[in-house]
This record gives sequence, C-alpha cells and structure tokens, in this order.
Amino acid sequence: MASMITPVRSPIRTNQISSLYLSPNRISPSNVALKSRSLSSPSLAFSPLPEKLRVPALSTGFSGWSQHLRRRGTVEFPVVKAASDGAEIEITEGSKSFLEKFPFLITGFFFFMWYFLNVIFNILNKKVYNYFPYPYFVSVIHLLVGVVYCLVSWSVGLPKRAPIDKEQLALLTPVAFCHALGHVMSNVSFAAVAVSFTHTIKALEPFFNASASQFVLGHHIPLSLWLSLAPVVIGVSMASLTELSFNWLGFGSAMISNIAFTYRSIYSKKAMTGMDSTNVYAYISIIALLVCIPPALIIEGPKLMQYGFRDAIAKVGIYKFVSDLFWIGMFYHLYNQLATNTLERVAPLTHAVGNVLKRVFVIGFSIVVFGNRISTQTGIGTAIAIAGVAIYSLIKANLEEQKKAAAISTS
Repeated sequence: MASMITPVRSPIRTNQISSLYLSPNRISPSNVALKSRSLSSPSLAFSPLPEKLRVPALSTGFSGWSQHLRRRGTVEFPVVKAASDGAEIEITEGSKSFLEKFPFLITGFFFFMWYFLNVIFNILNKKVYNYFPYPYFVSVIHLLVGVVYCLVSWSVGLPKRAPIDKEQLALLTPVAFCHALGHVMSNVSFAAVAVSFTHTIKALEPFFNASASQFVLGHHIPLSLWLSLAPVVIGVSMASLTELSFNWLGFGSAMISNIAFTYRSIYSKKAMTGMDSTNVYAYISIIALLVCIPPALIIEGPKLMQYGFRDAIAKVGIYKFVSDLFWIGMFYHLYNQLATNTLERVAPLTHAVGNVLKRVFVIGFSIVVFGNRISTQTGIGTAIAIAGVAIYSLIKANLEEQKKAAAISTS
C-alpha cells in the first residue's frame, strides 16, 4: 500500500473570527499539507470539524494553502494540528528572519539615520546661507523638493495616496500654516546667527508648549514640569547674553518659530484625520509650500532677480548651487519623515531622550564643523538648557505613561 500526500485548501469564514486575519505572504504552500498514513481505501474519512472551520470535498490537484493565520498585533501564529481518521493537518510556524528576531536593530538604524540626516541638513543648510543668504527662498526649496518627493512616491504607490475631503483639508490647513511659519522663521534664524545658538533658543520650545497647554487649552500642568523648565530658561538666558553671533533678528525669529511650532502641536491634536503619518505630512508639506511662496516672492523676489542668483552662481558655480539647494531640500524632507517613523516605533520615554540627544548632536557637530567660537558662559548656559529639556522630557513622558496605565486599568 502506497502512502500519499493530498494537499487541501480550506476556506475560513473570517467574519466569525474577529481577532484573526489572513496574511497572504507569510507561509509557503508547502507549509500545510494533508498527510495520510497507510490507507486501504482510496477515499478519506474526516472527523467532524467545528462549525466555524469546514473543509469541503475538493479535488487533489491543487497546491497547499498560501495563507497563514496570524493573531493581530503578533508576529507568528502558534502551531495547530487537526487530527482525523488516519490523517492530520499541520500548520507549521514560519521561520523568523534575522531582523524579526532582533527588532532593536531596525529601531537603532532609524535613530542613526534620523540623527545623521538632521546633522547633515543643518551643516549643509548653513553653508548655503554663507553664500546665499535668502532664507525665505531656501525655505520654499526645502518644501518644494519634499513635495516633489511625495508626488513621485504617490505615483508609484509607496505609499498609496490617502484621499482628502474638504473637512480634512480645513483641519490640516492651520497645522500647515503654523508649520510654514515655524519653518521659515527657523531658517531666518539659521541665516542670521550660528546654528548652535539657534538650537539653544529652540530648546525653549517645551516652555512654550507648557504655557499654551496651561493658558490656551486649560490643561493642568504639574508643578514638577514647571520646575523642570526653570533650568531651560536660565540656560538660554546665560547663552544669549554672551553669544558672540547674537543679534535680535536671529533671536526673535527663533522665538517666533517656537511659538509657531507650539500652535502647530495644538492644532495637530485637533486635526486627527485618521490618515497615516506619511500622508498627513505630505499634505501638510503641500499646503505649507503654497503658504511660503507669496512672502518669498514679495520679500526676496526683487533682490534675487537683480543680484541674488547671479552672485551665488559667481561664487560657487551653477552646478554646486543647484545641487546644494536640491540636497538640503531632500535632507530636510527625509529627516522629518525619518523622525516621524522613528518616534512611531518607540515609547514616549525613548522618544523624549532621543529628541534631546538629537539637539545635542546638532549643536556639537555644528560647533566642530564651522569652528564657532563660544564663550565659557555660553557653553555652560547651553549645557544647562539641554539638561533642563532632558529633565522636562523625562518627567512628561513618565506622566503620559502613568495616564495611559490608569486609563487601561479603569477600562
């Protein structure tokens, strides 16, 4: 008597199994097979199966299953065996890849690329301002390159474009306006003062966030958070008083940027559209670009046409000029996208620490690359401000985790 292997396909009524879903590419057809032992009869007799999982009589000319059951939110589905009279169904667990076994490597790679792209952007951006001091136009280029990148990505389906209606557009417009204002003012500050000083001023952003939450949104801010912000204010004040590159344009524009990004956070909480973060950022970039174009044309347009472009090309050549503008736009978009993707993979506490370390990296590398001379008081003030931001971020992250745990326990 010869043994035989009879592949069987089984339809599953997914509407009755709400906690499971099918993944079309997790297991090869050979992973599921019906194996019969020595049979004296060509027919197979199955024991009754549960009502929710039925195996109808099928011809034996088909390959095995190409579907793999996986519990939602987990990586693999446990091994399942269904016995019958002389036969059994085996669903073997697919082997994990190297990256699935060590997911922290992917997260570490995201952090590395986020920091790397951010540092490269800040350094290259400042080098462009050294020979082309037109921050409004450069801000437009940043957004323009990012928008083109998004349109190309949509055209190839990576990611698939999410449709947007008038209501969602109305919700995203204030967010995009604040994003545009904050971005332009940051670049005005970058062009006017040292990169390290701008990032020191921008360390005050948590103070503005806390103030807006308390006095605009009416949220209660714990005393511990307010106390943690005192070193930030003191450190920024110390750094500003002795900063060698200080001027009021750079200081004021960085402060306006802080306020704009604070209101961007407020409006973002109200604009929960249900889209994925990649599509939301793409739409915000498109709207922000439309907001930035008019002031760039009005404020810098005449100067650019008269001598701005001509002087830049005379200094570095047209190829380097165009390539520099393209790459700072690409690095700007990619580091923002990587920041979003990275922060979605980690807990709030890791997010807070990562954001503080990013600013430390940018300040440190900018001082080394540009050789900026800083006074002892400026260095101490910057260190105090960054330490204050770290303390604030850690306290805030812990409070958020406590709120989530309390909400879960009461539900």
